Amino acid sequence: MEKALTKVGSFWISKKAKEEISNITDDLSSLSNTVEEKAKQIFKKLKGKPSKALPDLLREHNLPPGLFPRNITCYEFVESKAKLIVYLPSTCEVSFKDSSVVRYATHIKGTLSRGKFTGIEGMKTKILMWVKVNSVTVEGYKSDKVLFIAGVKKSRPKDAYEMPRDAVKVEEF
Repeated sequence: MEKALTKVGSFWISKKAKEEISNITDDLSSLSNTVEEKAKQIFKKLKGKPSKALPDLLREHNLPPGLFPRNITCYEFVESKAKLIVYLPSTCEVSFKDSSVVRYATHIKGTLSRGKFTGIEGMKTKILMWVKVNSVTVEGYKSDKVLFIAGVKKSRPKDAYEMPRDAVKVEEF
């Protein structure tokens, strides 16, 4: 009888211990998830993770919101330096409704100011051949033209860049 009670007692203690360990594991898991979420939030703040969509940022700077393709991964904007970096999953190109074509590298960098995106790295347009885009400008608040400066000035209708468009992956920039 004593052996039976010992086995039952051992079983009961083992079962209770497993339940307690399971509860502790669950508590640690939820604490870990909470800590992980907080860490992600802090990291985003430190990294300068944008709080608004890129098209909204472009509108605020009087640039067409569809200047970049729909498939951006993310972007960074350092307001104090006016530096904008846009990340794409691969090199790609977009055909706009005015028949213009713009090709993008995986990282597009430049300086963003009112009506201007200048010092651009990672963007080309086709004008007989592929040419590096140096800047994109909209003259005046009510202007209906976007000026691409790529060795030569090429004026294009602003409404062609009003909506972000789908990009087509290309092999080389």
